Amino acid sequence: MAGAEEEAVVQCPVCLRELPGTDINEHLDRCLQGQAESSSSFPCKRPCFAAASSPGTGAQGESDEARPVFSLFQRGRGGHSPGHPGRSGGVEREAAVWKLQAGRPQGSVGAGLARKLEGQPLAERMRPDSLGDFVGQEKVLGVQTLLRALLESHEIPSLILWGPPGCGKTTLAHIIANSSKKNGTRFVTLSATSAKTNDVRDVISQAQNEKRLFKRKTILFIDEIHRFNKSQQDTFLPHVECGTVTLIGATTENPSFQVNAALLSRCRVIVLEKLSVEAMETILMRAVRSLGVQVLGQGGQHSSSVTGSSTESLEFPVYIEEKALNTLAYFCDGDARTGLNGLQLAIQARLAAERTTLLDVTEGGSTDGVVITEEHIKEGLQRSHILYDRAGE
Repeated sequence: MAGAEEEAVVQCPVCLRELPGTDINEHLDRCLQGQAESSSSFPCKRPCFAAASSPGTGAQGESDEARPVFSLFQRGRGGHSPGHPGRSGGVEREAAVWKLQAGRPQGSVGAGLARKLEGQPLAERMRPDSLGDFVGQEKVLGVQTLLRALLESHEIPSLILWGPPGCGKTTLAHIIANSSKKNGTRFVTLSATSAKTNDVRDVISQAQNEKRLFKRKTILFIDEIHRFNKSQQDTFLPHVECGTVTLIGATTENPSFQVNAALLSRCRVIVLEKLSVEAMETILMRAVRSLGVQVLGQGGQHSSSVTGSSTESLEFPVYIEEKALNTLAYFCDGDARTGLNGLQLAIQARLAAERTTLLDVTEGGSTDGVVITEEHIKEGLQRSHILYDRAGE
């Protein structure tokens, strides 16, 4: 009997109640489930995580039911305790927004289209890689023209490409670069706005080694070649003469005034004109289809079938009026870069406006999609893009 009375006493880690060691396991099960009886031995140390104590009177004389109870196993899904109902306002708002988005996919307005427009400008992304995709300049690069036959046969002479901005000079050089890589020809690009004479000499030295050791040709493309002064342009003369490099220069200025006469005699000047309205419409339509934007005809009907992320069930479709494309093709004045970047700006601005009004749409409303109108195009351009040449060229 004496040994039983002196049995070891163990303190409960939850309610701090002292119990015999043989009963501690059963007590812990009931205590963790919120069913342990209130301790009368330690009134100042109440259970901190009890779910629901038995009715009775506490140390201060108030009933257990009136006291706030914090349960470890009965917390709300929003992460707040039942004792603080005022903290559920943000959770209720999030639930309302989630319910709105679940019924109507507002949260993904043009998300896939916006990802496509990130990074490079649209004019750079839509640059064609082959002559078959090149639009415009039929007089120079038509089916039966001499230059097209030379480019298709990989017999590229030294050229000076002269034309207004956005007419296709850099694009044509890009096509030549892709073609030359397939043919094993080395293609080097420099810009006269940043390159120095030493950079040109290094390229020519490498071209000499390539030709002597590997019998490999080198094509050197100089963008904005009119930025080189007369002495810098003279650096090319002997090497273009002997065929060490094939020079392709691009300029927006009249080469008769900005390029050395000796260098002009060794190169063929190709005059590129500004793109027509029809060519601009073709370029813009190709860009719209690649982005997955649907075109609305004059009667409000779809005039083209497209494939893209904007047609997915979780996104609103994005439309653009056919009249808006025609207006943009007319206002950009034959500059494909201005037209494509203006289209990108109009789409991005329209998508941003739709996102800002996401939470203002009522739950019972309906949205058929995002529509880009002629007014949005005019607002993005602000004015007609007209190239003015004060020199009269």
